[in-house]
This record gives sequence, C-alpha cells and structure tokens, in this order.
Amino acid sequence: MQIEITRDTFPLAEVFTISRGSRTEAQVLTVRITLGGVSGWGECVPYARYGETLETVTTEIESLPERFDRTTLQSLLPAGAARNAVDCALWDLEAKQAGKRVWELAGLPAPHPEITAYTLSLDTPEKMEAQAAKHAHRPLLKIKLGTPDDMARLEAVRRGAPNPRIVVDANEGWSAEVYADLAPHLVRLGVAMVEQPLPAGDDEALQGIDRPVPLCADESCHDRASLPDLIGKYDMVNIKLDKTGGLTEALALREDAQARGYDIMVGCMVGSSLAMAPATLLAQGAMVTDLDGPLLLAQDRAHALRFDEAGVHPPEAALWG
Repeated sequence: MQIEITRDTFPLAEVFTISRGSRTEAQVLTVRITLGGVSGWGECVPYARYGETLETVTTEIESLPERFDRTTLQSLLPAGAARNAVDCALWDLEAKQAGKRVWELAGLPAPHPEITAYTLSLDTPEKMEAQAAKHAHRPLLKIKLGTPDDMARLEAVRRGAPNPRIVVDANEGWSAEVYADLAPHLVRLGVAMVEQPLPAGDDEALQGIDRPVPLCADESCHDRASLPDLIGKYDMVNIKLDKTGGLTEALALREDAQARGYDIMVGCMVGSSLAMAPATLLAQGAMVTDLDGPLLLAQDRAHALRFDEAGVHPPEAALWG
C-alpha cells in the first residue's frame, strides 16, 4: 500500500470571513492510496480551531503502518482531518476495486441532489444586505454571525433576501443570554436554526433553556462519543467529515444521532469538490445540507460536483466513489 500526500491551494472567489478571522484561499491535503495498481483519493481541511495544521495532519498520516484497512484505521488515528482524508481515500479505492459506487458498498440507496445552503460571510450590515440581494434567488442562505452587532446584520440580510430559508452560524460567539434576547427576533425574521451559539465546553448554560429556534451542535459534536453530552442542550447535530474522521464514522454518527432524536445537518469546511463528494451521500434526507464549499472557490478540481436548482448532485465516478 502506497500513500501519497500533497498540499493543494484553491483561491476563493471572494474573501471569506467568520467571527474568528478571514481567508482568501483554501489550503487542503490530498491523500492518494494505491494498492495493486488501483488508486483512491480523499481530501481534508486541517482546522486551526481543533489544533490542526497542514504539518501536524501530514505527520499523523505518515505515522500509519504499511498495511491497514478502514476498520483498523478507526483505532489507528483519532477523529479529525487526517483520518478523514485516509478513510475517504479507502472508500474510493474499495469502490474502484469492486467496480461499484461507494453507496452500493455502504448499502445505501442511490443518492439524489440535495438543496444546499449558500454561506454569506461576516461583514457590515450594508455589505451583507448586498450579498443577500445577490443571492436572494437561492432557497437556503447561511449567515455567519457571532458579534455584538448581529441584530443589524440579520435585519439587513432579510431585507436583501425576503424569501429564502435562513440558518445562522454564531461560531461560538454568543452567550445563552444573547440567544434568549435574540430568539424572538430570530423567529420574526424566519430563522430556521442557530448553529453553535456558545463556545464548545461552555455550553452547559443551554441546558433546559427555551429554544424557540432549534440549536445545532457543531464544535460541540465531533463523533458518536460527543452525543451523551448534548442531551438537553441541542436539537440538531452538524456532521462534518473533517470532524468525524471520515465517512465511516460519519455514517455511524448519523444513525446514532437520529436514533436519539436529533435532526441532522451535514456541513463542510471550505474545500474542493473532492472534500464534498463523500458528504453528498451523508446528506441524503438531512434537515439542512451545507456543502457549498466549491461555490466559494475561484477554481475547483476536474469533474467537479454539479450545482443547479435541484441542489448539489452526487459525484461522478471520475471524481470520487
């Protein structure tokens, strides 16, 4: 088994800003695994919020033994970006070896397009209103917030885009009191969900509070081990492959979360179509799909995912799976 790791950079179409900072490009790791003349590949986005860098994730992958499979991989690497790229590359390799699609190997029904959110990055109310107006034709907008001035931004976005469903990502920037104060206005403005209002680890204040707008755990939910601590705090979980450590754990997390009564959101880091491709399988039937990473890029990979009025389409075999 040969593992090749490369660093790839994709410039963004516009500056992308959240409450933690701005970026102009997506830096990713591409992992290609070759066995018996057949290759599979996957992509991950190391995330500083979780202590990951391109270097540390590369070191994790390079620590793997010469031979392993998807089952043994789950205990060889922790949940995170490194395991994600390797796990997804193994799924792609297995599909090519078997001459089947990944969803067939996983026992899943054939996937169909899913409407995806389009993310408006954090900016002044005036600029966010202009962004919203530009994308008012989209059925679902995701708004990056998490500052003391969020009410003006929300009002501005709704003025710019009166019709789309709106979900809000506070990126750990609020308190329970801020959520409680904003909740009536969120309802008035038709906000369907708030993602991670409080910092992960400090969200005990959400325990048992009134939630007129559903709350979704993002930074507070990585894999199945996260679920017990979410009880009484959240209504939904955001499943991202770079958090779960790949499609294998993500599918198991989805099943477990649904069994516990949580609704599902499937999200992404800002990466290429290769990173989103496995997540399109995970997103089937999700309450919220947020796989707009390729839409934010100035350029994408060959055989990129197709986006149209039906949503994000499953990948061609030439891309992945």
